[in-house]
Amino acid sequence: MSTWIIKSPRGARQSGGALLAVLWLSAALGAIAFTVAGTVRGEVDRASTASDDTRAYFLASGAIQRATLWILWGRWNSGAYYQPGIPLNYQFPGGNVKVEVIPESSKLNINFAPPAEIFRLLTALSVPADRAQALTEAIIDWRSAAPGNEPTPFDMFYLQQTPSFVATHASFIEVEDLLAVRGMTPELFYGTWDRDESVQPARLVQRLGLRDCISTYSSGSLDVNTTPLPVLLAVGFPPDVAAAIVEQRMQHPFTSGAMVRAFAANVGPLGGRLMIGGMSMFTIRATAQPRTANGSLSDLKRSVSALIKFMPPESGVLLNIVRWYDRG
Repeated sequence: MSTWIIKSPRGARQSGGALLAVLWLSAALGAIAFTVAGTVRGEVDRASTASDDTRAYFLASGAIQRATLWILWGRWNSGAYYQPGIPLNYQFPGGNVKVEVIPESSKLNINFAPPAEIFRLLTALSVPADRAQALTEAIIDWRSAAPGNEPTPFDMFYLQQTPSFVATHASFIEVEDLLAVRGMTPELFYGTWDRDESVQPARLVQRLGLRDCISTYSSGSLDVNTTPLPVLLAVGFPPDVAAAIVEQRMQHPFTSGAMVRAFAANVGPLGGRLMIGGMSMFTIRATAQPRTANGSLSDLKRSVSALIKFMPPESGVLLNIVRWYDRG
């Protein structure tokens, strides 16, 4: 005799509900697991990037110290301490570093440059003419004494800002003071990156900022090997002559005063402003690329720079670090 067990519809519904609950719980736990895994992976990537950034900082800092000693060695021995316009390339166990030695004489002195030179510099940096004129007027107003010690129209603008301030109406102490001038933007001051579609694959190219072209320490002379093209245009070199200077130093940097004089003889009175190297003030900028665990170079790069004044031997002081930039 066979025995038949017949489940009630209520029991079937209870079993189906339990199975559905288990499935939903499994899906929820799976989602939580994927979320946790994604979070952990993101944190690991961030920690790895932070680690590479820290290692790159110390690599760049060490390279600045090494380059500084190299320059001091050259000054002590009256020899060449670097090839003009050519970066120093250091290879360390922890990564590679490119060091640029940039004389302050390769820049325009923002405190003494005539308004026409400032205007030409801004237009050479692709600033529209009307905006360049307004910025030039704002810069001249900032560094000039206020007539009758009364607030200027620019001061009235600054007083409406939050927080409010007035222009110093004195020489710029640091080039970063320009960031407070009416009309200045971080993109114009620091420079930006543009996408070059003319080559395939497309790549990013750096566009110079005002910071790369001005100084508060430069004299009227210009280092022929490192002066940026916009500065050459700003001081009045015709575009074809400025381009010829850049082309010449790219093919073969100027290495002697005789080379500079021979070139300057063909460019008129402005050629007298060209020189090699600088006097005592240099910006040393190091860009480091650390190595990963497998020995390959990381995609991360970090620049550190220092503005250094090399002192004369009779002073008893080797050098003074005027400014240090953790982000160069």
